[in-house]
Amino acid sequence: MEYRNLGASGLKVPALSFGAGTFGGSGPLFGAWGTTDAGEARRLVDICLEAGVTLFDTADVYSAGASEEVLGQAIRGRRDAALISTKTALPMGEGPQDWGTSRARLIRATEDALRRLGTDYIDLLQLHAFDASTPVEEVLSTLDGLVAAGKIRYLGVSNFAGWELMKSLAAPERHGHPRYVAHQVYYSLAGRDYEWELMPLGADQGVGALVWSPLAWGRLTGKIRRGEPLPKESRLHETAQYGPPVDDEKLFDIVEVLDSIAEETGRTVPQIAINWLLGRPTVSSVIIGARNEEQLRQNLGAVGWNLSEEQVERLDAVSAVTAPYPYFPYRRQEGFARLNPPIV
Repeated sequence: MEYRNLGASGLKVPALSFGAGTFGGSGPLFGAWGTTDAGEARRLVDICLEAGVTLFDTADVYSAGASEEVLGQAIRGRRDAALISTKTALPMGEGPQDWGTSRARLIRATEDALRRLGTDYIDLLQLHAFDASTPVEEVLSTLDGLVAAGKIRYLGVSNFAGWELMKSLAAPERHGHPRYVAHQVYYSLAGRDYEWELMPLGADQGVGALVWSPLAWGRLTGKIRRGEPLPKESRLHETAQYGPPVDDEKLFDIVEVLDSIAEETGRTVPQIAINWLLGRPTVSSVIIGARNEEQLRQNLGAVGWNLSEEQVERLDAVSAVTAPYPYFPYRRQEGFARLNPPIV
């Protein structure tokens, strides 16, 4: 397993990390992801640790805290061998203090996560969404106190817009608070919006990407192809409306190139899609999920080899889309590109 610095921090994270959204799954979304219990979760964690996958990502909102509880049980007795990443901000109830990132909410959410995880510290706490109702200075001063108390070690965000992240990064410069070093983002061959603004921002500010849904919400599994019905076992039947939008014709074009490269390399479609991401700028770790041991071992096969330059170029070309304004002039017009050459 390759290890990379998480953004500009000193924290070493594996190129592949494990997403525990399938742990304790319940409800229309998370129940469709998976219903892994503590015993099954411990086996998956065993396989991850044997392969060098030491970072495990979850969130308080995943199955109303059950994912954190099952993950805590699965790593019990080997806490020092694992890095725990969790997220908070999304609603956990109907009350005014059950959502957001106010001081009261952050302190309570952190204590609740520590209890569910069965640990006394969180390696990486990420804000699951931007809370426009709370001043960033309040958020960061609260997180500063939690870091000083030893309850959190590193800070990150997830699903922030460019201006939201930059505003949040500017405040520590004025007040001496710790900075965000990670941004958990959607990024895949079928969804490259991350490259337009968030990737250049991450490169400039030292914020590493933790990639969620690298297989485009289950569409790059190799089971979905042009002219064929959606497989009966696909979770897209129940969850498509919750995930990122994907243009079907573009998806089918991408899958056809993935199929071709799979024949050339002997690798699977998911392995190729994940490997492509591992070569992108600012990517610190790609989060893989699995409902069973077979899926996990297949995804672990995405590391330890490299696509050829020509294969990367084919994937780049087939997955490229025209960026919206104000980004497209910097990609299409020489004068703009000379001022700000793309990093990809």
